Amino acid sequence: MRKIALLWATVLLLSCGEEKKILLPKADVTLVKQVDDLSTIDMFFKVENNDTMADVNKSTVITTTNWVFNIDKRLPLNTIVPEIIKLQEKKRKKSKGETATTQNYFSYADSIGKNLAFVSFTNTQYKLEQPKDGIIVFIDKKDRVFVNDSLVQRKDLQQFIVNHNRDLQPVHYCFDQKMSYGNYLLNRLFLNSIEHKKVSFDEFVY
Repeated sequence: MRKIALLWATVLLLSCGEEKKILLPKADVTLVKQVDDLSTIDMFFKVENNDTMADVNKSTVITTTNWVFNIDKRLPLNTIVPEIIKLQEKKRKKSKGETATTQNYFSYADSIGKNLAFVSFTNTQYKLEQPKDGIIVFIDKKDRVFVNDSLVQRKDLQQFIVNHNRDLQPVHYCFDQKMSYGNYLLNRLFLNSIEHKKVSFDEFVY
């Protein structure tokens, strides 16, 4: 029987006597403290032939439950986003014609509560391309923020978007494909604090 031990900052899995470990991102923001009726999807950090890969364990996932993605913070986005897209599509096809009631969450370590916390990405549609219109907010792998190619300080981002989007174009959040998942999660939590009515559900990774 597979046992899952949820430790602060680490997800430790014991299966058939083999120990595997996922290093989770840490953040001092708590959005969701608890998720019930869940299945976990685990993405381990793996290096093979000098290439970084996501070792995905989805053997226990159940379509009708909430999905919690435990992802190693060292994995770059270009290794995990294609897997996330495939899993989201699988869930949508299974629930087609039904009222969607389950959620998808990323897990992370809450450095304040010293336990797991979660952020929902149920409505996010990932795209492996650049947006073709609108206000483009791009965060590179060094965590610099650009809005339509202009470098912007984080503290000024919300006002900058307001000042440059008087005609209410869609605002697209975009990320460097080489960014680590750990940095992505922290940037996503930061962007959750930015209030704007026209933020797109699409997120772009390129």
